[in-house]
Formats: sequence, structure tokens, C-alpha cells
Amino acid sequence: MNTGVAPPLGRDDFFVCDFFAASPKHDLASMEHPLFSLATRPDRRILNYTHNDVAVTVTPSVRGRATIFDADILIFCISQLMAALNAGRPISRRLTLTAHDLLLATGRETSGDAYRRLKEAFERLAGTRVTTNIATGDTEVTSGFGLIEAWEIVRKTRAGRMVSVSVTLSDWIYKAVLARSVLTLNRDYFGLRRPLERRIYALARKHCGQQPGWRVSVAVLLKKSGSASPRRVFRAMLRDIIARDGLPDYQLTEEPGDIIFVSRRDVVIDEAGKLLLSSETLEQARAMAPGVDVYALEAEWQRFARRRPPRAPDAAFLGWLRKRLAAAS
Repeated sequence: MNTGVAPPLGRDDFFVCDFFAASPKHDLASMEHPLFSLATRPDRRILNYTHNDVAVTVTPSVRGRATIFDADILIFCISQLMAALNAGRPISRRLTLTAHDLLLATGRETSGDAYRRLKEAFERLAGTRVTTNIATGDTEVTSGFGLIEAWEIVRKTRAGRMVSVSVTLSDWIYKAVLARSVLTLNRDYFGLRRPLERRIYALARKHCGQQPGWRVSVAVLLKKSGSASPRRVFRAMLRDIIARDGLPDYQLTEEPGDIIFVSRRDVVIDEAGKLLLSSETLEQARAMAPGVDVYALEAEWQRFARRRPPRAPDAAFLGWLRKRLAAAS
């Protein structure tokens, strides 16, 4: 009987990350709670965080706590596993990935220095230890774990660049994937270069989601962000984010009483009707790019097409997709 759930691979089997343009996804717990450091220098402080019934202790290694940019590796792995689940493919918490694909998918350069920084990110993720009672799925267990259990460079070029890397996710992260405790991120998230902007976006996505808005005090937002700044400095940083107005999907407004209101951006445009794609077009896109999240491709094309709405959206979308696939081959 087909239950619609892909079976896991064997314990020693690898899952190969080969989904092109998989929709970026992050686990809910990492979006809700400050597991990652916002510091740009090695952060060797132990984080003790409690909020409502959740307690988290994050202990860094000698190389420092995993940063919010290191989390891109987890986002990539989670995205690949979720794409496989949605396609009915078996998965494993042991993944093989191409470093070049990871760098491109997360908006990074592919220089030799980028590969070095990627190696350092793996080391911080493996060395950072988390102790928490956060539930993954419908199970709450107090446990300690590394954000990734293990990693290794499988092959390396003469120039020192990683060609293939294997990653073993923590059982905690893997259970979140199996329970589908994840949310989709806007691809423009990877373009946010300020750590606090990334953290505020993740909180907005988690708490606001598809709702009209979310109100939160500066004090609570400071706590949930994980920022080590004093409240007055944090408030000034929030005002800078408000002035820049560069968050994807959401915008912030300061309200009386030291309150921040997070609202969804107005995504309705005058010629929105011209951008609607037919179900036949989406089916054709699936046939052109098997295993790819066509809705993620559609969303990416929508952002591109809104600059100059085409007269024939279906033909324009398929033409754009052909060029994208050709460039990736």
C-alpha cells in the first residue's frame, strides 16, 4: 500500500543532493529560537536562553558558535531533503552534496576563499553543542547534540577546492524534516548580508507568516533575536533596518510603547492578472525540470517578470525556464 510517505534510506546509505532550484526551507525551531550567533568574529560565549516553556543552552567550540551564515548549510540540506520527500524519494540524514551547488544556492561566491570559509562553517556547526527541550514534531525530549554530527571532504581538486562533501545531520534536525516542521524562505534571504536582518526576517517569517501582522516589544524581540547588544543599541539597529526597508516579504514599523509591528508587504501589482500561469504551463515546467519545485521557480520568475510584465506570461515563463536550465547544464 502506498502511504504517500517516502521510506528512509538504510542507516549507511547516503542521500544525494541533486534537486535543482529546491525551495529554501528552514526548520521551525531554528527560526523561533536564537541557536546561531549574530557575531562577525568568533563567538565563544555560552548562550543560555529561556522563553515560555523552552530552555536552550548553546555551547561553542574553540572555533566559536555556529553563525547565522553557517546556518545556510542546514537550510540547503533541509531544502534538498524536503524536495525529495515531496517527490516521494527516500531520504537519509547522511547527505552527499556538491560544494559548488551549495555556494550557488545560498548566493555565495565560488572563489577559493569561499571554499575555505565553507570548511570553517562545517567545523563550527559540528563543534557547536545544543542542549534543549524544544520539541521536534510532536515529541519533547531534553537532549544535547551538535547541529551536524559529522562532515568530510570526499574529493578535493589540486587547487584545494572541495568537489564533494558528505554531511551527517543531527538526529534532532532530521526529525524536524521528517515531521515537516519547516517553513519556506524567500530566496532573497541569502542576499541579506547583515546578521540581524537575517534574524529579524526569520522571526517575521515564523511569527507573521501569512497573517497580516505581528506586534512584539523591543525587549522580547531583543531576547528572541539572540543579539548581545544593549536594548538602546538594539533599538537603534532596528530603526536602521526600518529605514533601509530591505527585508523580503515583510516590513517593520515602530509604534508607541516600544513596540515593533511586522507586516507583510503588499505583493499586489496593477497588472497581476497578466502574471497568472495556467496549470498546463506548470505541468509543462515539471516535465522540463523533473524533481524541481515548480512553485519556487514560479515565484523566482514572478519577481523577475514584475519589472516589465510580459504580454504572454505562460510563454515568457517557459522561455525563461529554458534559458535557466540551459545555463545550469
